[in-house]
Amino acid sequence: MQILDWLVLALFFILMLVIGGITFKKVRSTKDFYVAGGTLPWWLSGISHHVSGYSGAVFVAYAAMAYTDGISLYFWWALTIAISIFVGAEIFPPAWSRLRIHYKVESPMEYLEKRYNSLTQQIMAWSGILLKLFDVSAKWAAIAILLNIFTGISLSWGIMLSGGISLIYITVGGLWADVWTDFAQFIVQLIAGIVMFFSALDHLGSDTIFTVWNKLPLSHSLPFTEDYSIWFALSFLLINFLSYNGGTWNLATRYISSPDGASATKAAKLSGALYLAWPLILFFPMWVAPILIPGLEAPDTSYALLTQKLLPSGLVGLVLASMFANTMSMTSSDVNTISAVITRDVLPKLISRKTADLERNSLFIARIVTFTFTFITVVMATQAEAFGGVFGLIISWFGALVGPIAIPMLFGLLKAFKKSGSISAISSIFAGLITFAVTKYGIDVSQVTEIISPVLVSLFVYTVSGFILNDGQKSITNDSFYESLKTDLS
Repeated sequence: MQILDWLVLALFFILMLVIGGITFKKVRSTKDFYVAGGTLPWWLSGISHHVSGYSGAVFVAYAAMAYTDGISLYFWWALTIAISIFVGAEIFPPAWSRLRIHYKVESPMEYLEKRYNSLTQQIMAWSGILLKLFDVSAKWAAIAILLNIFTGISLSWGIMLSGGISLIYITVGGLWADVWTDFAQFIVQLIAGIVMFFSALDHLGSDTIFTVWNKLPLSHSLPFTEDYSIWFALSFLLINFLSYNGGTWNLATRYISSPDGASATKAAKLSGALYLAWPLILFFPMWVAPILIPGLEAPDTSYALLTQKLLPSGLVGLVLASMFANTMSMTSSDVNTISAVITRDVLPKLISRKTADLERNSLFIARIVTFTFTFITVVMATQAEAFGGVFGLIISWFGALVGPIAIPMLFGLLKAFKKSGSISAISSIFAGLITFAVTKYGIDVSQVTEIISPVLVSLFVYTVSGFILNDGQKSITNDSFYESLKTDLS
C-alpha cells in the first residue's frame, strides 16, 4: 500500500460516512429507517439486492476455491443464485411488497404472527438472530484477512475498522444509508473489477479468455469437480432459492421496501441478471491466478496478492475499497434487518407493558439496537477460527441453517401450504436444527449431506405434518390473507 492507495481508501470511507449523514435527514420514523418509507426505486432495490448478496468473503474463501478448482465456482454459486431469483421473481418479491402494503410490516418476521402465531414468530426470530450473529461475524473476519495482507494491520484491528465504519453510517441513516452506500459500493466494485479483468488479460500476453484454459489443469475448466459436484450445486440451488427469495431477511427487506409488486419483481430480475453476468468478469482474475502466481500455498490470499502484482499505486487502494464495499454492503443490510426484527418483533413481546414507550421512542431504540448488534458481531468476528474459519462459518453454519428457518417463512406465503400451521412450522425448524447437529457433530457424512440434510428434513416435516395435522386452519380461517398477496390494492 502506497500513499495514493491509502488516500483512495480513506476517500471511500469518507464517502460512506457522508452518505450516512445525508440520509439521516430522510429518516423520520422506523418506517423510513427500516423500509425506506416503502418508496425504494426498483433499480436501486435490484442493485442493493445484488450487492447485499455477497461480501469480502468472495475475495478470501471463494478466491481460494477459484484458485484450486477453477470455473466450477460460477456454476454452483453464481449460476444457482441467478436461477433461484428468476424462478421466484414473479412469486415471492411481490408478496413481500404486498405484506407491507396490506399489513404495514417493517420486518420480514412481522407477518408470521398473523400467519402462524406469536410463539412461532418468536422462535423463528430468535433462531434467525443467532444465525446472523455467525454470518455477519464471518464477513468481518474475511475483510480483516484482506486488510492484513494489504497493510499488515492485525486481524482484530481490521475487524474493528470495517465494523466501526459500518456501525456509524447504518446507525445514523438506516435502510436509506444502506441502499445508497450499496449503489456507491457497486460503482466502486464495477470499476475495480473491470480494471482487474483487463490487467489480468494484459499480463497473460498472447493468451485470450478462451485459450488460457489450456495452461490450467483440465479440472479448472469443468463445470463440476469431485469436491464441487453437480449434487453440491443442486444443494446450493435449493438453499439459494430459499435465501435469495427472502429467506435471508435483508434480501426480503429490499422487496418489502418496494412501492408495489411489479417494482419488486423488476428489482429481482435486475439482481438475477447481474448474478448471471458480472461474476464472469469478477472471477476471471481468480481463475487465471495459478498462471500469474503459481505454487501458492495459501490460496485464500490469491486475490490480494494478484492485486498487488497487477495494479499500480492508487488502483490497489481502489480494489481494496471494492472489497470493503462488498462486505460493508452485506453486513450493514443484515444488521439493519436484524435490528428491525428485534425492535418490531422481539422487544414488544419481552416488555409488552412498555409498548407505548416503545412506540414513542421507536426510532431511538432502533438505532440503539442496530449499534448493539453490530458491536456483538464485531466481537464474535475476532473468534472466527473457533467456528471453523471464514469458510466454515459461511458454508457449514450459514448454508446448513438458513433452510430450516426460511422454509416456514417463505412457504407460509403460498396458498398451497396453507394446511401447515404453527405446529408444522416449529416442528420443521427444530427437525432441521437437530439434523444439522447430528450431521455436523454426531455422524461422519459428506459436505453435501451436511449442507442439504437439514433443509430436506425441514421441508419434509413442514409439508407432511401440515397435511396430517391440518394445523394451518387454526391460524388462518379464510383465504383473504393469500388473496391480499395477489394485488397492490388495499
